[in-house]
Amino acid sequence: MISKGFAQWEGDLKKGSGLIRLESSGHISPYSFKSRFQGGSGTTPEELIGAAHAGCFSMALSNILSSHGYNVENIETTASVNLMEEGDGFAIKEIVLTTMGNVPELALEMFLKYANEAKDNCPVSKAISKDVKVSLEANLVRLDK
Repeated sequence: MISKGFAQWEGDLKKGSGLIRLESSGHISPYSFKSRFQGGSGTTPEELIGAAHAGCFSMALSNILSSHGYNVENIETTASVNLMEEGDGFAIKEIVLTTMGNVPELALEMFLKYANEAKDNCPVSKAISKDVKVSLEANLVRLDK
């Protein structure tokens, strides 16, 4: 299974802007320097990473709980992605997953155990670890034939 996201950017970093589009739904959201670094309107790449991580983690936790015989009524998760200055640039140094489960007859101790298992093993958690190969395919548009 391959999922795709698309981004377009026009202009320089501080004055430019762009659009991010999700292939499956066609949802389009603007983004800019202001949205990313100054609290302006629009999305950010980090917000999208957070949504992906929260969604993946919630599904993984639901699967783990169900496989142990629990009836999962609801899992809600927020992923807070911390973008920090590092040297001459920026880096994501921490993602905090905050989750709440509605799982009848499950003790908190076991919920925490299964939640940690989901955190360590959901595909997005694995993807943001340092052990993931990142490949690049690049090309230029040539208008000067």
